[in-house]
Amino acid sequence: MTVFSKLLFGTMHIKSYDWVLDEQPEVKNQLPKVRLAKVKTNSDLTAPCNTSILYPEDGGNMHCFTAVTACAVLDVLGPPYNDDEGRHCQYYFDFPSSQFSVDGVVVPNEEKEGYGWLQERDRPVDLVVRGELYRGPPFFK
Repeated sequence: MTVFSKLLFGTMHIKSYDWVLDEQPEVKNQLPKVRLAKVKTNSDLTAPCNTSILYPEDGGNMHCFTAVTACAVLDVLGPPYNDDEGRHCQYYFDFPSSQFSVDGVVVPNEEKEGYGWLQERDRPVDLVVRGELYRGPPFFK
């Protein structure tokens, strides 16, 4: 899935990640199912600004938007979420990379802020997402 995000007005913070490894070792004596991810973006955006593009394998497809001021974001996903086709909408807790010890995974001290551990979670109960099917002209012929 590729995500095009356009901040329509206001200011928001975006933090995005890519997985470090496909297969990751077990985290010792800590939370289950956490995976190491590299921070791709960690900054504020203020409208007007360029459209952000998040790619499936590289570019921060796992992302978190946080309103700094009142704002609105238009996200265009392609192809859309579809559980039957393996494109699930997933939610994560993020933890600092220094919080866990893992055999075989070494993050140099000077780079620790550029990494984090992500743990899958249930959808937040206070999250509001409104989706609509695109009914405009076709993008490709």
